Amino acid sequence: MSDSMHVSLGDSPLDEARLTTFVGTPASGAVVSFAGVVRDHHEGRSVLRIEYSAAEPLALAKLADVAREGLALPGVHRVAVAHRIGLLEVGEASVIVAASAAHRADAFAAARLLIDRIKEIVPVWKREHFADGAREWAPGFSVAEADRGVGRPEEVRES
Repeated sequence: MSDSMHVSLGDSPLDEARLTTFVGTPASGAVVSFAGVVRDHHEGRSVLRIEYSAAEPLALAKLADVAREGLALPGVHRVAVAHRIGLLEVGEASVIVAASAAHRADAFAAARLLIDRIKEIVPVWKREHFADGAREWAPGFSVAEADRGVGRPEEVRES
């Protein structure tokens, strides 16, 4: 990527410490990170695990777009965005963002933008595995018309 941003997508566990170390610089008075983790419930149902799928080439490109948006904010020094795919257990991190800046307000603003934009534009889908044996794709992301050609998993392409 660049010296100022880190982007990753893969099935290996995410390392928040590594990402916060990457974004820190001698000029950074603030490093903010956020980790989204698999929780044990959803709308009153017990969740055992979550399976994440992605349109990988497009997802990596969109993650890089998000990182560039974060870097463009005033005062931001470095950013990192990492998303995990595959089968994750309760408590495992599915997404981590980190940002650094001279001041905390700028670092918090960047981290918030990073996670919000990932949820808005990155083609990653999740299928929840419930304790009752049901598995359901969560509603959410739809590939924009301009980005079609690499899309949702076949199981989700229902009319």
